[in-house]
Amino acid sequence: MWTRRLGEPARPHSPLSTAGPSLTRPGDTPCGRPAVARPTAHYRVNVNIPTGTQHTLTLGDQHAVVAAVGASLREYRVGARDVVLPFDEDVLAPAFSGAVLAPWPNRLRDGEYDRDGRTYEVPVSEHARRTALHGLVAYVAFDVAERADDGTSLTLEHTIVPTPGYPWAVRVRVTYRLSEAGLSVHTAADNVGSGVAPYGVGFHPWLSPGDAAVDDCTLTLGASRHVTVDDRLLPTGDVPVSGIDDLRGGVALRGVAFDDAWVSPDRDDDGLTWARLASTDGRTVAMWADAGCVAWQICTGDGIPLIERRGVAIEPMSCIADAFRTGDDLVELAAGDVHEITWGLRLE
Repeated sequence: MWTRRLGEPARPHSPLSTAGPSLTRPGDTPCGRPAVARPTAHYRVNVNIPTGTQHTLTLGDQHAVVAAVGASLREYRVGARDVVLPFDEDVLAPAFSGAVLAPWPNRLRDGEYDRDGRTYEVPVSEHARRTALHGLVAYVAFDVAERADDGTSLTLEHTIVPTPGYPWAVRVRVTYRLSEAGLSVHTAADNVGSGVAPYGVGFHPWLSPGDAAVDDCTLTLGASRHVTVDDRLLPTGDVPVSGIDDLRGGVALRGVAFDDAWVSPDRDDDGLTWARLASTDGRTVAMWADAGCVAWQICTGDGIPLIERRGVAIEPMSCIADAFRTGDDLVELAAGDVHEITWGLRLE
């Protein structure tokens, strides 16, 4: 286990201005044509900001904002209570906040891996540890594939362009949906090219403790084995949970720092695995994932700029770090194959 002790207001939008005399009549649009009534949009476009187009979902007192870049969950709150740590639309998402992590989650040693006798290299993004972190789509824009008229669901998609380091075309479709049960996130990836693509996926929401501090929260996670790591936070094996690593009965987070993975998740009668962050405000953020999730990553954000232990990242994953090299739980996505995973959040 890795342990140690212990952004800006949104930019105002300038309206477009025109010069010269008006050539319109009352009720006309600026181009001189009669105005046409249009349905209310649940999104706002601004291509000049790092998070891209903003998509708003609402249902009752639930409010979510999904940013196009990274298909990121930028906000989710119930009433006035944040469920995830929000971040401003005009800043780069801090520490992969809310992003989809594909075609691999977590770390890839040295940014290289072998397949079928060939070595592939992708850019190293975490230079201190010489790893490629969190895949290829966390900072690319996803396009709208579907949107519900009532503003309760949205599907974004992005097709990974084949490159020398990852020469497979994989389309990733992410559907966010609000219901009375909370927020659900369904991700389907299909190989729209040729060959067999190595694939894994994870998600990076930073759960909010509300008005409390992380030190005042209790973390519960149903998993029976803890992943051991080296000094680069790359896996070396897994062991039965014990002591502070056994989160099944709940662990107080005061003075505890995690950047760790757990495997062998416990499942309820519906096949779901659960994690919970309970706060002193009497509310608990509950997170679940289906059979597509075989591992959880927990990070308390210590020393991470703009996070600094303000929230806890609880990340459902289809594989742990370095799966492209180890093959552990790696998905082999043949042409036409689809991999699916669903997870969700609710405030209890």
